[in-house]
Amino acid sequence: MQDLSEGQRIALEAAAFRRLRDHLRERTDVQNIDLMNLAGFCRNCLSNWYRDAAKADGIAMSKEESREIVYGMPYDEWREKHQREASAEASQAFAANAPKNH
Repeated sequence: MQDLSEGQRIALEAAAFRRLRDHLRERTDVQNIDLMNLAGFCRNCLSNWYRDAAKADGIAMSKEESREIVYGMPYDEWREKHQREASAEASQAFAANAPKNH
C-alpha cells in the first residue's frame, strides 16, 4: 500500500463517511434498532459521533442539526415516514445488547 498524506487520508475517510451516510439514507427499510442489534451502532450514533467531532473542533452543533446531516431531513420527519414499531424480538435483543453498545 502506498503511503498516504494526511490530507489524502482525511479525504478518503470523508468520502467513506459520505458513502455510508448516503447508503443509510437510501436504506430506510433498515431500522435503527436492527442496526444496533447487528452492528452496535445506528444512525443516531453516527450523528452523535459527527456532533462530537464538531465539538472537538470548536464547532457548536445541536443534536437536531447533526441528525439532519445523517438522516437527510429533520429526525421527526424521518421517524414519521420510515420508522416502524420494533418487534418484541428486536426489543429483547436490544435490551440484551445494550451493555455492549456503550
